Amino acid sequence: MKTSWRSAALVASAVSVLALTTACGQESGASSASQNVGATAPAGGIAGVGSGYGGVGAGVGSSAPAATGGVGAGAGAGTGAAGQLSVSANAELGKVLIDGGGMTLYRFDADTAEPPKSNCDGDCAKTWPPVPADDATAGDGIDKSLLGEVTRSDGSKQLTVDGWPVYRYAKDTNAGDTNGQGVGGKWFALAPDGKKAKAESDLPGLSVRNDPNLGEIVVDKNGMTVYRFLKDKAWPEPVSNCNDACLEKWPVVAPVATNDTEGVQKKGLMSFTRSDGTKQMTVNCSPIYTFSGDKAPGDINGQGVGGQWYAVAPDGKLVGAPKQ
Repeated sequence: MKTSWRSAALVASAVSVLALTTACGQESGASSASQNVGATAPAGGIAGVGSGYGGVGAGVGSSAPAATGGVGAGAGAGTGAAGQLSVSANAELGKVLIDGGGMTLYRFDADTAEPPKSNCDGDCAKTWPPVPADDATAGDGIDKSLLGEVTRSDGSKQLTVDGWPVYRYAKDTNAGDTNGQGVGGKWFALAPDGKKAKAESDLPGLSVRNDPNLGEIVVDKNGMTVYRFLKDKAWPEPVSNCNDACLEKWPVVAPVATNDTEGVQKKGLMSFTRSDGTKQMTVNCSPIYTFSGDKAPGDINGQGVGGQWYAVAPDGKLVGAPKQ
């Protein structure tokens, strides 16, 4: 009996390894990528009625990791201090401004920026809590000269970005939620420059750009350079060793369907489940990321950072990395 049990266990183990080999070696990752397409953080649901200041707005999922400080994940949008503002890469909206707790920040079309003026009071301000100007600071990727304040009708000071009064949304319950996007056709997530957040291009989920310094490199749907981390593993299964604070600087690339790529090698093109339970895309089985220090499509500020981070070639190899 013992011999039979061990034989069965060995067979099961071999089958498991074979299946993994096929996943990381197959020509097309269509089934893996398409099944796992989704946000890398809990997606928002359907937003409710905005107390007379907007109708029903569908939430847009986000890949933003939960930050620390301020309003914590699960606490919902509140009236606390903004803390250090930062930039989150959202799969649907591009770059989105978030507060120190990872909560999405919004602007209201009925407000004005020149001069700054808030037209959201009473019940509106309960649904869309104004963000206090006190203690708000600019993190990486944010021009601190754009931060300001406006005096509200009740005498309180509200944060402004490029003149636009800033709000949270009461029905955003987790860091990265964007349930307020498009509510009533008047409320929109803020981009780092104070404009309405939106994807910067109509590129495929992953494609190839010819960089004058690096040659052909992979970019995401917003045209942002994609990177690999030398400490990650691709075999026998993808493993990301970028966690916690690392993810604030190097956001993961969310899963992309194989048919939403162009010029990228299909072999090993797949997604996997990270140790924190979220999904991440790979090229040739290696986990891929963008860099928070890249401010615009075409930037390659992450290239060679710490001797560990490098742009990705269409075949998944590291571009410009020293031979290991």
